[in-house]
Amino acid sequence: MTLISALAIYFVLWWVTLFAVLPFGVRSQAEAGEGEAGTDPGAPVAHRIGSKFLWTTLISALLYGLGAWAYGRGYLGIERLTRLFGFPF
Repeated sequence: MTLISALAIYFVLWWVTLFAVLPFGVRSQAEAGEGEAGTDPGAPVAHRIGSKFLWTTLISALLYGLGAWAYGRGYLGIERLTRLFGFPF
């Protein structure tokens, strides 16, 4: 795997993980019982995007490491995956 391929895979995995992590720990203004006039009651009180970026980076690095290990050991080879899912190769 080339460096560009590895970075592209990590970039896509990071974004998918970010969208999975975004809703965790979010409390809306209606749930918290506070809010500004003229704002949506479903808007978050505190988004804490910095901690979500950190968690996203840690989780995606772990997932990428597991995937790279499996690819290096031959578990994620195209031949093995096509046999596993029953596609002709």
